[in-house]
Amino acid sequence: MRSHRFLFLLWFTLSVSGQQKIDTTVSQVVKLMGSRFEITVVAPSTELGTIYIEEAIAEIERVEALLSSWDRNSQTSEINRQAGKHPVQVDAELFDLIERAKQISKISDGAFDISYASMDKIWKFDGSMTHAPTDEAIRESVRLIDYQDIELNKDSLTVFLKKEGMKIGFGAIGKGYAADRAKALLVSKQVKGGIINASGDLTTWGTQASGKKWFVGITNPLKKDKVFTWMPVLESSVATSGNYEKFVTFKGKRYSHIIDPRTGYPTHGISSVTIFAKKAELCDALATAVFIMGKEAGMAMIEQLPGTEAIVVDTFNKIHQTRGITFSKNP
Repeated sequence: MRSHRFLFLLWFTLSVSGQQKIDTTVSQVVKLMGSRFEITVVAPSTELGTIYIEEAIAEIERVEALLSSWDRNSQTSEINRQAGKHPVQVDAELFDLIERAKQISKISDGAFDISYASMDKIWKFDGSMTHAPTDEAIRESVRLIDYQDIELNKDSLTVFLKKEGMKIGFGAIGKGYAADRAKALLVSKQVKGGIINASGDLTTWGTQASGKKWFVGITNPLKKDKVFTWMPVLESSVATSGNYEKFVTFKGKRYSHIIDPRTGYPTHGISSVTIFAKKAELCDALATAVFIMGKEAGMAMIEQLPGTEAIVVDTFNKIHQTRGITFSKNP
């Protein structure tokens, strides 16, 4: 339904005063969940920081084993295998995540929908497409997508996909959720501060080793090496979705790789969406939802969600933001 790229330039400094012992910043980049994760922690020593990062990696791998639809042994794969047949009992953690995903589907009128995994892949953005799909093929591609056909039983903790062939996938929420879980683990171990950056789904806590706030630079979709604003991210999360790297063009019309699961057609009118909220999971999902809903409907939805803000760049490179956003050229 969408892809994330690393759209944030992390900015941090360390300060040293005389011989006073201070914390250090330790970072590691690793491939997890098929994506680039950068884990940064503030710790008393490099050795301890490395241990913390290893624990965060283990937690992300645990989440991946739960959510992966590629792993035949995962609960998600079992849900998909039993679609149209019978309910599948799952862990409370997975049940709750699916329940929250359905809530986001409801408020976004289906723009966000984890049953998007049922979609036939008729759009190709690898250079192999020579013409646009027919209207009939597009309609057929989304016939199994409907979050309302994901049946949840809270008493028995079961998940049932009502139609045979239905599938769920966590590509638009899973990395954000994994970042949240890794952060929660490190906070429980009294790690003073850090950043979990899951390919652009980013969450922070505490401060830099110097005591300064964490800042992220929001890049210009048309000039990806340029930052148009710096934003402080304090005990909060941020995610960006963009459409400016994967697309196809037919008869002079450009089609984005971000597909509306309700219609099967690519989205238009927006180049990037950045969401700020407490949880990376929510940022991840809402970035997709706003992109598909469009600027007016998407921004109106965000304005009604407490503690949530958005920056939208439209296809004319005009910047729109919710009321709580203040831009800064210099952190």
